[in-house]
Amino acid sequence: MSAENTIEEISADEVVDVTFTELGLDTKILKALADMGYEKPTPIQARAIPAAMQQRDVLGIAQTGTGKTGAFTLPTMHKLAKGRARARMPRCLIICPTRELAAQVAENVEQYGKYLKLEMALLIGGVSFAEQDRKLMKGVDILIATPGRLLDQFERGKILMTGVQTLVVDEADRMLDMGFIPDIEKIFKLTPFTRQVLFFSATMPNEIKRLVDQFLHQPVSIQIARQSTTAETVRQRIVRMPSSDPKQKRTALRYLIEHEPVENGIVFCNRKRDVDIVAKSLNVHGHDAAPIHGDLAQSLRTQTLDKFRNGEIKYLVASDVAARGLDVPSVSHVFNYDVPNHSEDYVHRIGRTGRAGRDGDAIMLVARLDKLNYDDILNLIKVESIEEYDIPGIEDFPKDGGKYRRGGRDKDRDGRKPRGRHRGDKRSQYENKGRRSEGESKNSTRGDAKTTAQSESKAKISTAKDGSKKAQSRRVAPKRKNVEDGDVLDNSSSKRSKKTSSLDNVTNDESKKIHHSKTSDKPKSSRHKSQRDSSKSDKKPRERNPRGKDSAKPKPRYRDSIGKADHAGFGDDTPAFFKTPLKK
Repeated sequence: MSAENTIEEISADEVVDVTFTELGLDTKILKALADMGYEKPTPIQARAIPAAMQQRDVLGIAQTGTGKTGAFTLPTMHKLAKGRARARMPRCLIICPTRELAAQVAENVEQYGKYLKLEMALLIGGVSFAEQDRKLMKGVDILIATPGRLLDQFERGKILMTGVQTLVVDEADRMLDMGFIPDIEKIFKLTPFTRQVLFFSATMPNEIKRLVDQFLHQPVSIQIARQSTTAETVRQRIVRMPSSDPKQKRTALRYLIEHEPVENGIVFCNRKRDVDIVAKSLNVHGHDAAPIHGDLAQSLRTQTLDKFRNGEIKYLVASDVAARGLDVPSVSHVFNYDVPNHSEDYVHRIGRTGRAGRDGDAIMLVARLDKLNYDDILNLIKVESIEEYDIPGIEDFPKDGGKYRRGGRDKDRDGRKPRGRHRGDKRSQYENKGRRSEGESKNSTRGDAKTTAQSESKAKISTAKDGSKKAQSRRVAPKRKNVEDGDVLDNSSSKRSKKTSSLDNVTNDESKKIHHSKTSDKPKSSRHKSQRDSSKSDKKPRERNPRGKDSAKPKPRYRDSIGKADHAGFGDDTPAFFKTPLKK
């Protein structure tokens, strides 16, 4: 299963003497290629097509733009020209990392197979499931999909992978960067062991090598030499930025757009957030621009690309992942708002201009923090320096003043103070405390009076609460006098008398209604009656009920009666509730 059995490395500029006809492709495919003006294959196509037609696994290590799409689609379509697909069982599966690249592969399949009776379906995110389900139920020969949507349809039971004859993985290194390797492993395990694998990647990191050794069986390895030189038709220049301030970079970008003969251009950014900000800035200053990145809906991304191709949009602000697979033949300028993190991406970016023998311009903004990435680019393209573009007064361009910088402990990423539960941190509490102390020193007399009033009010409230815990009002229960001595008895003399008095003297109408509704239909127990009789013998009769002589008296709550039973009965050998007579 090792890829080292057959290794073949060729140059990207190698002259190919063979034609498509000599490769033995189907006549209908040859007719479609002739209509497109293709006569000879590229170096990777000349090596990969014969090996794939012999049912061997192929490992292609090549950069974008070398013709590797035709290297796996042409032999696959030749193989599937005979036969018919069954419902929900595709015969060929092509996996792509992004929606744009999948759409480009689907477009090539339609062009190459326009004379063949092959059914093709595109499974990407952002598109309705209903239309995709109809195509799958009809039967698909070639299924082009992204890993996420493919697994979603499989889990919904809409796809059966037991009939896959050829599995194609395109841009495997990009899938590694995007975190799709676990999904790729799962897809490999779901397909039959006897399927043919066509595996293509621009680089070979350790994780990709592990996949190749695990799932490819004695593959034919075709490695195209890394494209280290750029097209001679592209003029490369850089702008030395005094700082990495985003507003200053946006101002410099607008200066370049206004002082260069730009027909249409692509602006590349490293981050999705910068893509949106730069596109908005260009529109605010009168330049027709639109963003495209992975977080946008698929319908909006497709619409934006169509408008850019048709000339309705002059500037396209894109990220590297979203721009993967873009094929716009006439682009006059490419602007690198950020220096790419990978040196290979620089060659890929500026390759969008100067195509088909046309002249193109590529300008990149370089700050001091970009020195390492810039040196990697120089080493890759094997030059000592790139022509510099001088912008007069660039040091005086405005800056955002730290508006978009990340804040410290008291600020979020946008520089705003935190809200909600995070607004009262320790630091702000200490500051507010210090400010209050200064104000109190100026108005000490007024503050002392206010503090005294607050303490008195708190004392009254606490006294009222101690007098009646169960009552909903804050009135203190009235005190009672002893029949014999005439002394005032405190309600807190005993726990049992305290509960009884607080419940009997509640004046809140709402609490009386609750007590009356809950206890009006319940019979009085003998234990409660004996307790009340004993308390009446030593105490003065209660005062007149303020509600009226004939009105019903409030009854104790059920939970209070349980508390009394626990207090009175369970201290003896025999619990009190066993002595209570049963209701007849």
